[in-house]
Amino acid sequence: MDCVSVGVGALSIDDVVNVARYDAPIEISEDAMKTMASTRSRVEDLAKDPTPVYGISTGFGALAKRHIPEDMRAQLQKSLVRSHAAGSGPEVEREVIRALNLLRISTLCTGRTGVRPEVAQCYAKLLNAGITPIVHEFGSLGCSGDLAPLAHSALVLLGEGRARTKDGKEITGAEACSLAGFEPIELKEKEGLALINGTDGMLGQLCLAIDDIRRLVTTVDIATAMSLEGLNGTATVFAADLQELRPHPGQAVAAANVLKVVEGSGILEAAAEDFAINQVQDAYSVRCSPQVAGGVRDTLSHAIFVANNELAAAVDNPVVAKDGRVTSNGNFHGAPLAYVLDFLAIVTADLASISERRTDRFLDPARNRGLNAFLADDPGVDSGHMIAQYTQAAIVSEMKRNAVPASVDSIPSSAMQEDHVSMGWSAARKLRRNVDGLTRVLAVEILTAARAIDMRGGEPGVGTKAVIDVLRRTVDGPGPDRFLAPDIQHTVDLVASGDIVRAAADAAGELG
Repeated sequence: MDCVSVGVGALSIDDVVNVARYDAPIEISEDAMKTMASTRSRVEDLAKDPTPVYGISTGFGALAKRHIPEDMRAQLQKSLVRSHAAGSGPEVEREVIRALNLLRISTLCTGRTGVRPEVAQCYAKLLNAGITPIVHEFGSLGCSGDLAPLAHSALVLLGEGRARTKDGKEITGAEACSLAGFEPIELKEKEGLALINGTDGMLGQLCLAIDDIRRLVTTVDIATAMSLEGLNGTATVFAADLQELRPHPGQAVAAANVLKVVEGSGILEAAAEDFAINQVQDAYSVRCSPQVAGGVRDTLSHAIFVANNELAAAVDNPVVAKDGRVTSNGNFHGAPLAYVLDFLAIVTADLASISERRTDRFLDPARNRGLNAFLADDPGVDSGHMIAQYTQAAIVSEMKRNAVPASVDSIPSSAMQEDHVSMGWSAARKLRRNVDGLTRVLAVEILTAARAIDMRGGEPGVGTKAVIDVLRRTVDGPGPDRFLAPDIQHTVDLVASGDIVRAAADAAGELG
């Protein structure tokens, strides 16, 4: 994979994903090295000044009024990192920590933090060696940055803490430094603070979620198209001129995707006359899918806007301003990220909810338009997909609980100096669970719709047929009951890998 250059400018969302998820190597640009060296000299000048400067010659947070003598400042920075590495709970996923570390390097490279260039270089060496500090689930309030997660990462640079190699082996911080090819860092003025004061964990998880949701929102349209066919519905409501009457851009894309996937459907053509006479309209979960999926797309567009702004930011406190002054600020507050992370948790929960409703229609002979109860081979003897819908329902219920916003909560900390916090890290953690949940819910809908289409017979649309063909490589078609969990997991893997989207797009044309 191509090397990602980290400089004084902004990384892209794709840069973050490629490094975090696919281990793309990074390099620090010469411009960034020069900029860091230049602003570091300003910090060193201020360190010699008898006037206290926050973060350089003072304590931190509620202890900022204490002036720290020069001979104690290295200990000050080391103590800061050690004391803030206070996380607890399960280990955070490797890709999240890689994203967090890349984004901290990116902020260091802006030159606004005042660290020595070699500090950023050591971070880059750790990342390129595939070594990941061990970070725990709980510890960040999303204000003053993701303090505890970043401190656990910074501790490894000091030769302390714990880390994992690329193959998952747990090692000490000292071993991590050695494997990455550098001696543990001795921190100087301001450097400990610069390593832990950022929104990098929230932002990294937002970038990863955006990458996932881009794929899943297209998968939703494919699942809708398959359910439309499996339920003998009508595609007339997806016509472009009807979408233009309500000109939300995401809605038009969603409707166009459904039409592409079902193009050439003999199933829908054969059902059209009976539908016009006896059905008239599909249920909201089918008919209104473009309005829901379109709203998700438009919400995602706003999240991308926020993420790109944050990727262009230099988040630290204090910061070395462009005119050379070192000054306190509030840019570490995670509110902008927390809001969109919560918003994405809401819309992913709603996508899962409407998907589960479509699945449920297949299982009820009063609503599935001529199919067996629960799509069972022999209803009564067989239960078909009865409990697959239970699994969906359990996941959707969990996702709805995760949709409760974290950003409306705040618990004061640091002796009331930090009296309003964003809880953005918590918003990011529950969004990750919702992304996983949506993946699983959509997999069950696709598995169920494919079974219904096979049981109904007839020629499906070009996109639908391609998806079923891919699915049937690992999941058998309808028949007597069998161990269902492996079928669900195989389908989950196809959704998560993007194989479902690729199959449909290769057959039906590019999908938005």
